[in-house]
Amino acid sequence: MHDLKIGLVQFDITWEDTESNLRFLDDLLESATGLDLIVMPEMFNTGFSMQSQRIAETDDGISTQWMEQTSRKLKTTLCGSIATCEGGKYYNRLKVIQAGETICRYDKHNLFTLAGEEKQYTSGQAQVTFELAGWNIKPLVCYDLRFPLWCFNRQEADLMLFCANWPDARVNHWRTLLRARAIENQCFVAGVNRVGVDGAGLQHSGYSALISPTGEYICEMEKQAGLFIYSINQAEVIQFRNHVKSLQEGKQDFLTC
Repeated sequence: MHDLKIGLVQFDITWEDTESNLRFLDDLLESATGLDLIVMPEMFNTGFSMQSQRIAETDDGISTQWMEQTSRKLKTTLCGSIATCEGGKYYNRLKVIQAGETICRYDKHNLFTLAGEEKQYTSGQAQVTFELAGWNIKPLVCYDLRFPLWCFNRQEADLMLFCANWPDARVNHWRTLLRARAIENQCFVAGVNRVGVDGAGLQHSGYSALISPTGEYICEMEKQAGLFIYSINQAEVIQFRNHVKSLQEGKQDFLTC
């Protein structure tokens, strides 16, 4: 079984300044070779801004072009969300781009009402997974983490990704819920958050993490910015699911609710 070499990008996103953020990421990722997957925070190019009309790009905008070029250059797969305009509506759209091609799109389903996100962006209605190096991976965005039924692993993903801008005021919820989603779904969970103060004055302390199917921390980064690289083994998922069959039993309950 193929190990997955994953890079978690945690950094202080410059508010509503795409060019500055892409330049920073160019420097940070310059030597990031040999990775299967690089995961960036929610709205990595602008920060979590509610100024959708000002910051949103089309599906072939500058940030998507940067992801395409960078994925080709580094021979890797990139994941992160971008405020996107399509058909006169705005979406918080997570993209997965491999070798210059979009292989998966996910529009954030659970919009963060405390920030008024539902007034600016349209909720996505589809759950998605993508395949990478023999792994089944399910991408989600920030506030989705609070909704276990939406996150429930019906597709039996080996890895769940949460791209986020999760504020420090509720970071204990972030840390607790990441572990809960890993344990109940019997899969690896990668949660990638930002650091620093955003344009709305909210402090972010990071705590990006990679968690095993048994809920153990493989890594956790507090306030430091950088690219953090770890390898995970798919056999851990299979062995734990064969030993404790709660995911299969839970699927049966889920279908009868």
